Amino acid sequence: MTAPVRHLAEAGFLERFFIGGEWRQASGTERAAVINPATEQAVAEVALGDESDLDRAVKAARAAAPGWAAVAPSERARLLERIHGLMLARLELFAQALTAEMGAPINYARQVQVKLAAEHIRAARDNLLDFPFITRRGTTAILREPIGVCGLITPWNWPLYQITAKVGPALAAGCTVVLKPSEMSPLSALLFAQVTQDAGCPPGVFNLVNGSGPVIGAGLARHPGVDMISITGSTRAGVLVAQAAAPTVKRVAQELGGKSPNLLLPDADFGRAVALGVGAAFRNLGQSCSAPTRMLVPRSRLAEVEGLAVAAVADIVVGDPLGEDTTHGPIANRPQFERVQMMIRAGLEDGAKLIVGGSGRPDGLETGFFARPTIFSDVRPEMRISQEEIFGPVLSIIPYDTVDEAVAIANDTVYGLGAHVQSANLDQARAVAARIQSGQVHINHPAWDPNAPFGGYKQSGNGREYGIEGIEEYLETKAVLGYYE
Repeated sequence: MTAPVRHLAEAGFLERFFIGGEWRQASGTERAAVINPATEQAVAEVALGDESDLDRAVKAARAAAPGWAAVAPSERARLLERIHGLMLARLELFAQALTAEMGAPINYARQVQVKLAAEHIRAARDNLLDFPFITRRGTTAILREPIGVCGLITPWNWPLYQITAKVGPALAAGCTVVLKPSEMSPLSALLFAQVTQDAGCPPGVFNLVNGSGPVIGAGLARHPGVDMISITGSTRAGVLVAQAAAPTVKRVAQELGGKSPNLLLPDADFGRAVALGVGAAFRNLGQSCSAPTRMLVPRSRLAEVEGLAVAAVADIVVGDPLGEDTTHGPIANRPQFERVQMMIRAGLEDGAKLIVGGSGRPDGLETGFFARPTIFSDVRPEMRISQEEIFGPVLSIIPYDTVDEAVAIANDTVYGLGAHVQSANLDQARAVAARIQSGQVHINHPAWDPNAPFGGYKQSGNGREYGIEGIEEYLETKAVLGYYE
C-alpha cells in the first residue's frame, strides 16, 4: 500500500465525502477501484456518491455562500495562502498519489504536476488582492459579485492541476464550490480536500463528492441549487453537461478537447524547435488537451525534420513511473490506452508514414498501459490522426508549401484550444499568431504563465481559466446607476 493510500485509508477518507466541513460517510454502497496504470492492479477503492450525497453537498455550499461572499478579499487571500503552503508541504504525498492513480513519473509529478497546481492557488491569491470588485463609470458603479454555488468537474489527466485551476479562482471570487473529480484519479482530490480543511476553510465553502459522470456530473449540471458549472473534459462530455444545465439556465464554462498545431515557419531554428515540439507534444505522455500534436513544417525541410524528430524520441525513457530515470510513464487508464492503439492503427491504414514507434507496448514492458512514442510524417490534413484528438504520445508531421497554406491547415479543425508558432522573426510570428483561431498561442516555446488566460475557440469550449480572467468567470456584473454624485 502506497503512502497516500495508507494515509487516506487510515483516516477513513476513501469511504467518505467532504461536505459542510466534515468527512461524511457515503450514502450508498457503490465503490470504484483505483487502478495503477503501470501495474494494472487496484491500489484503492473509493466510495461513489448518489443524488442524496450530491444534494447534501449543494445545500452545504448554498448555506455557506452568503457568509463567504461577505468575507473581505484580504481574508479570502489568507486562506488561499494557507492552502498554497500546505500543498507544498505535502508535495511528496501528492506526487505519490498522482503516480499511483494516473501513472505520472514521480519526478514529473513532483516538479510539474504538483508545483504548477500549487501555482494556480498562489496566482489566484495574488490576483485577488488587486482585483477591482467595484469600478466607476461616470455616476454608475460597476460591481463584480460572486455568482454563488459552483459545480466543478475535473478530469483524470491533470487531476490536481485542474482542481486548483478552478478552486483557486472560485474561492477568490467569493464563490462556494462542490467538486466532482474524476473517479479514475480521486486520490489527489481527497488529499486536496484535507488541505482545505487543515487550512481552515469555513464549513461548506469547499465540498467534494466522488462519483460517476452520469450520476454526480449530470446531477451537478441539473441541480437548481448550483449557479454555475465549470468542466474540463472531452467535447462530448462538455456537450452533455451543457444540455443538462440548460433547463436551469446556469452558466457553463467549458475547457474541452484540442488538436493544437505547431507551425514551424521557414526561418525557425529547426534544431531547437523540433526537439522542443516533440517534447511539448509528448508532455504528460500526450495526455493534455492543448498538446501540439500537429507539427506543420515546410515541405522542403520534411526529411530534416523527420531526422530531428526521431532523434528527440531517442531521449525518451518509457517505464516504471517510480524510476528516477523515467521520463514518461503509462497511459492513465485502459480505455485511453485502447483508443491510442486504435488511432495508431488508423494512421497506418490511412497511409501516413510511420517514422518511429507504432502500435503495442515498448519492448520489455508486457504489463501496464505503456504506449510507444509514435510519430507519423507526410500526414494529410484530412486523415483521422490529423483531425481527431488522440490524447496519447502520437505526433503528426504535416508538410506545407506556403505560410498561407500552413495557417489554413492550422485552422482546419473543429478545435481551437492552443497553438504554437516558431520563427526567428518575432514580427512574423506575431502576424501568424493573430491569424490562428485558438485561445492561446505560444511563440518560440515560452515559459508557462499562470496568468495567461486559457480556454478555447470553437468546439474546444468557452470561458477562460487562469489569471484575472479566471476569477472573472465566477463573477456576475451588476450596474448601480446613480451610485456616485
